Formats: sequence, C-alpha cells, structure tokens
Amino acid sequence: MWEKDLLARRAFGAAVIASLVLAAGPLRAENAAESIGVPVTTSSGATAAPSRLILPRSAYPATRSDALVEQAFGERVADPFRWLEGDPRRDAQVAGWIAGQTALSSDYLARLPGRDRFAARIRSLFDFERYGLPRKAGGRYFYTRNSGLQNQSALWVRKGVNGEQRLLLDPNTWSADSSLALAQWEPSPSGRFLAYAEQEAGSDWRRLRVVEVATGRVLDDRLDWANDTEIAWIGDEGFLYSRFPAPAAGADARAPRFGKAVWFHRVGTAQDRDEQVHATPDHPEWSHKAQVTSDGRWAVIVSEVSTDKRNAVHLIQMDGRKAGQWQAEALVPEIADHWKLVAGTANRLWFLTDRGAPNFHLVTIDLANAREGWRVIVPERGNALEGARMIGDRFLLSYLKDGQSVAVMTDRKGRPGKAITLNGIGTASGFGGRPGDAETFYQFSSFATPPAIYRMNLRSGEVTPFAVPKMAFDPADYEVEQRRFASKDGTQVPIYIVRKREFAQARRALPTLLYGYGGFDISLTPAYSPVRMAWLEAGGAFALANIRGGGEFGRSWYEAGRRENKQNSFDDFIAAGEYLIGEGIAAKGALAIQGASNGGLLVGAVVNQRPDLFAAANPDVGVMDMLRFDRFTSGRFWVDDYGRPDREADWRTLRRYSPYHNIAGGKVYPAILVTTADNDDRVVPAHSYKYVAALQAAEIGDRPHLLRVETRAGHGAGKPVDKVIGTGADVLAFLGYWTGLSPAE
Repeated sequence: MWEKDLLARRAFGAAVIASLVLAAGPLRAENAAESIGVPVTTSSGATAAPSRLILPRSAYPATRSDALVEQAFGERVADPFRWLEGDPRRDAQVAGWIAGQTALSSDYLARLPGRDRFAARIRSLFDFERYGLPRKAGGRYFYTRNSGLQNQSALWVRKGVNGEQRLLLDPNTWSADSSLALAQWEPSPSGRFLAYAEQEAGSDWRRLRVVEVATGRVLDDRLDWANDTEIAWIGDEGFLYSRFPAPAAGADARAPRFGKAVWFHRVGTAQDRDEQVHATPDHPEWSHKAQVTSDGRWAVIVSEVSTDKRNAVHLIQMDGRKAGQWQAEALVPEIADHWKLVAGTANRLWFLTDRGAPNFHLVTIDLANAREGWRVIVPERGNALEGARMIGDRFLLSYLKDGQSVAVMTDRKGRPGKAITLNGIGTASGFGGRPGDAETFYQFSSFATPPAIYRMNLRSGEVTPFAVPKMAFDPADYEVEQRRFASKDGTQVPIYIVRKREFAQARRALPTLLYGYGGFDISLTPAYSPVRMAWLEAGGAFALANIRGGGEFGRSWYEAGRRENKQNSFDDFIAAGEYLIGEGIAAKGALAIQGASNGGLLVGAVVNQRPDLFAAANPDVGVMDMLRFDRFTSGRFWVDDYGRPDREADWRTLRRYSPYHNIAGGKVYPAILVTTADNDDRVVPAHSYKYVAALQAAEIGDRPHLLRVETRAGHGAGKPVDKVIGTGADVLAFLGYWTGLSPAE
C-alpha cells in the first residue's frame, strides 16, 4: 500500500507539472517550468534560479461545489463544501479529496529549496538530553527524560534526589510508529503505584493504566473514555478520575460530548467495578474533575460548563466516609467565578479566585467555622496572580508581569518573602510540592534557551542545577526584547522580538515570522522551540504578540478580545504586523504569520481582512467555520469565548469574521499552507478542509493555497519527534520561500 501511494503521488505531481506547461502554451513552456521550481538552463548555458512556485487555480484537484444555501436570521449563507465534513473513514469522496490534496502539497513541499536543510537543522536542535520537572512521592523522584531524538519522552524514577535513575515506562516501545504516547501521570502518595494515561495518535481520549513502581509491572487495570481528567490518589487504594460515558456502537466519533462524571477506581479491579462519585444527570452539559488535598482529608470537585474559567466547587470529606458512599456538599454552588484549589490541611482550604478580584487573590476558609466565610491572605495586585502552591511552610505565588512569569514566596499569612529573580526575559514554571516539603523544582526557558531545571532548598533559599541542557548554539548570540505598539484603538499591546544580535545592532530588516493566539484567557510566555530556533539560525526574526483575548493581563485583557470584542484580537495582530514593517524589523514583502487552534482562526481572519500585509501564512489546526463549530466534539465548550451560533447577535459577530465565509475574491492573497491532522478530535480537520476548498475556488491570485494533513496525529500533544521535525521543515521551507529566507548550506 505504501509503495502504491508513493507512486500515485509521483504520478499526480507529474500530471500537475504537465498541466501547467501545457496551459502556458509552447512560447511559455520555459516560464511554466520555472514556476514550479524546475531549474532552467538559459541560452548562455548558465542555470537560472527558479522563479516563484506559483499555482494557478487549474493546478488544484477538482472539488465538488454543492448549491447548498441556508437561511439564518434573515440572511442567505452558502456552504458549498459542507460535504467535506464527512468522515473520511466512511466517506470515499472525502477520502479521495484528501488524497488528491495530499499528493499536490507533498510534491510541492518536496520541491522547495532548503526543505531538507531545515529538516536537518531542526533535527540537530532537537538532539539534546532534556528532562521534565521531577515529582516526589515516598522518597522517590519521578520525571520524564528524552535522550535527544527519541520520538517520545520516557518516564524515569530514582530513590533520593541523587540516586541512580531507573527506566519505569518507555512509550517508544508501545507502538511501531511511536504514535502511542505517555500523557499525564501521577504517583500515589507513598510512591508505590503510578497511574498514567496513554494517548493514541494525538487523540484527546485517554486510557488510564497503573504500574507498580518497585517492580515496573504494569497491572491489568484499563480505564477507557477519560478525557481532560485529573488523577487524584486516595492513599494507595485507588484514585479519582473523570470520564464520559462509552459511546453507543456506531456513534459518530465527532459528535458533541455530554455526561462527564467523576469516578473512583480501586487498584487491581476492572473498570466496570468503578464507583460513580459525582455526576449531574439533570445538567449533562456540565463537566466535573476532582482533586484530593495532600493530607487526603478532602476531595475537591470542580464543575464547569465551558472553557470559560468559571466553576462551582463541591467537597467530599474522606476520613470517616463509609465504603461506596460519596456525599458531596456544595462549597461554591454557583458557576459564576473561577476557583483554583491551592492546598488543604485539616479543615482549612486555600483557593485562588477572581471573585471580587479580576487579577485574582489568595483566600482561605476554615471548614470547621465555615460561617466566618472567606478570608483574604494575599490581596489582588496590579499583575495577574496566575498560580499558587503551598510548599513547605510557605506559599509560592506566580504572577504575570508584562506577559512574563514572576515567582514570589510568602509565609502562610501572606507576608512577602524572597522573590525568585530570573536572568533575562523568560518563563519560570513548576514549583511543585506539598506542605512540609523542604524543596521544590522549577524550570526556566526562553526563546533562545532550552528548558533548564533547578532545585530550590526552601529552608536556605539555595538554588542548584538539576538538569541543564547542553546547547548546540550560544544563547548570547540572540537578542530578546519586549516592546509595545499601538493597536487600532490606541491600546498598547506588548510584543516579543527575537533575532540574532548582530542583525539587531545593524538594524537590518529580516524575513519575519509573527505568531499569535489571543483567546480563552491563555497566556503566551517566552518558550523554546527547536523549529523556531531553526528559523532564527537561518537569519529570520521571530515575533510573539500578546494580543487581547489572552490571559497575559488578567480578566479585562481576556474580556477585551472575546465574543463581541473578538475583532480587537484581529486588530491587534494586524497592528503588530504593521509595526514590525514600520520599525524596519520585518522586511517589506517578507512577513509571515502563524497560529494554531484559536490562533489558526486568528490567521485565517486577518488574512481575509488584510491580505496585502502578509507574504505567507500558516493557520494550523484552526477553527475556520464559525457558524458550525459547536456541532463537533469539543466545540460546544467554546461558546463562552466565541458566542453561540444559534443566537442572532452572536451569529452576526461570527459571520463577520468567520475565515471560511469571508474569503475576499478579487484580491491577491498571500501563500497559505493550511496544516491539520487526521485524528484531531478537538478541532476537527473538516474546518481546514472546507477552508482550503474555499481558498482554491476563489479568485485570489496564483500563490499556493495548500493543505498538509498529518496522519496518525491530533491537535498537537503526543506527536512523535519525527513528525514534529517533518511538519516543521515543511512549514519553514514554505514560509521561508515566500519571505526570502533559506537556511545556510
């Protein structure tokens, strides 16, 4: 089958070449060959450089266009490519269309100059030993480790912080194609057992397993249909987890999901013996997750309706509970504010909440005297309080300041102590632990600094390296700066700019890659990526804009970029592009944009609104049909961010910017490489299929508008390193070609 597929792709590519040459006519045959990148020998005998790899509409595979028009709120809306929402596993026409698109894009991308050099350099930049943050349980330390080019990181354990390490789980041996990944994992408090999640082909579904740590023996426990779950141990007896009901036989795997509940699994038993702990059958749209306080006294259940960060809180007292009885009492009955459990000891609980404090404050309650209510321990400040942990005898607080994380320690009364200073612009994360611990671990990384892990002695304040990577480049060769620019309405928006120091000092305009997200109250902070590093090494600049809709500046920043305010996100991103060009950072005609998921929507929307501003674009796993997003898998959870397509006011907002519905024929569009994955069950790939079909059908110029579909992969998590390298090389070669960037020989 593989050999037949390869031959078919080659034949398809040859057919495309022939059609372009024939369409051009005999007098333009030489130019047609140039247009697809075939070297041309001139009359003098010299080899001319190929011209732009253009693709006229006639080069694309034929796509059926249906006369489907619907009425919505008094308007007629065409949806000619709805048939591409069909499941390619069952629909031969959809499968055939994807195969044709894949053949075209594979042939095109393989011809791009510099593609193989980008792949080699990305591979080299991945090839360093790296560790995940350690977690301590019962004197054992657990952490992930990758020797460099392993497709999946393995899980290791050691006794004592300086003990000999031992391989516990190696997902690289679980499947022939490395598509079965280790997702989340959690040791029991004593370290006797460890529960972990298997993720197949990038799916959001998880299968939970249990390993006996001392022997490395994987038990027979198999728990299916877990999705977005915590693993909350109750001693060594078992753990709480969340799952949906098993779907009915033959059910559409892309249908919306309902009925997520919390269950208890006892180690060594079958899943059908699990006990339901908390569910709301009267509200099947609610989802529930559970945590257990470090002393094991309270199970804390949070309930939410959507990705909007508001939740209710219920408690189950674990000590004195009779077997099989799970009586939950409401602590915060209404879903109105965001509550994040920080810690619990005896009858006292601590939470972060934005109730009465948009930037969050740390509060506590004594459950033995609940009538006294909540008491503020750390009041709200000017910067958003993103996280908090109780470690040892103090709190470690994580603030977002100008889009960067800043860690501050306080005592248990909230009195400030030592601030953890960082060496330059970057992100500190981790700081895990329990009350009474004498140590914690944290990770620091930045755009040109791979993650390094440090151990902090909480008594002395001493910080020592735990795992610092050896790098194939010198971070000092790169300049990272943070600036601000004015958006359309005058709002000052921060942007990170990264480039080689020599280019920054020379004020040289460069091919530039601008990245953004701007949604779901998610913050984008400085982080290392081997793929982006390959772009920087090749001589490009990288920019990250912290546009509205994200969580970088608290609730107000998020609110200013969601629902009816979503256009602010697009205006910010467009203004970022204009700023980069106006300041001479991005060369004119050499600005590429990229975004994933909600960021893919961002890229699609701004390309429609300002196609003249960008040379190339890569919308990745994007939400492209904003009138039907809520009909598939997780889409119903996004309505608080985007709005509800069945409400007129929201529908009109969505209709104005939906990428699929607003392609502007008659304008020249940038080169666009749309990337998705066949097993993405969060943002179904039909969004990308329909969008590409609409692009290729429109009169928007001869620059390529291509679809790349990754196989045996999902929304991003769990993707094998080999696939990350392959995708990264294709995307960088495509964006680099259309912005004039090529890696060195």
